[in-house]
Amino acid sequence: MELIAFAPATDLARAVAFYGSVLGLTHEETTPFAAVFRAGPVMLRVTKVESLQPQPFTVLGWSVSDIRATVADLTARGVAFTRYDGMGQDSLGIWTTPDGSQIAWFRDPDGNTLSLTQFA
Repeated sequence: MELIAFAPATDLARAVAFYGSVLGLTHEETTPFAAVFRAGPVMLRVTKVESLQPQPFTVLGWSVSDIRATVADLTARGVAFTRYDGMGQDSLGIWTTPDGSQIAWFRDPDGNTLSLTQFA
C-alpha cells in the first residue's frame, strides 16, 4: 500500500501555484476534481471543493533536516509563518518542543494549516 494525502482547495489553479511553485512539489496533473502532486513517495491530491472552513489543526506536515534554512527559503518565496500567542516561538516563528524538536506552522491559500518539523 502507498499513502495518499488529501487537502481541500477552492481554487485549483491557485493550489497548483502554491504547492508546485512555492513549496516545490512535483505537479503530476490537474483534473476538474483535483490537482495531483508528488512529495517523495506520497501522492498529494488537492481536491476541489466549493467552500471550505479551515480546521484549527495541521492537515499536512513535512519533516525537514534544517528547519531554519527551510523557513528562510519559504519566507523568501512569500510564505508567512503563523505566530500563536503564548507558544514562545522565536523570531522565525519556530517553536521548540520540550523534547527539543522544532515546529513552524504556515497556511496555504485556502487557510489549511501546514507545518514543518525538525525532530530532535
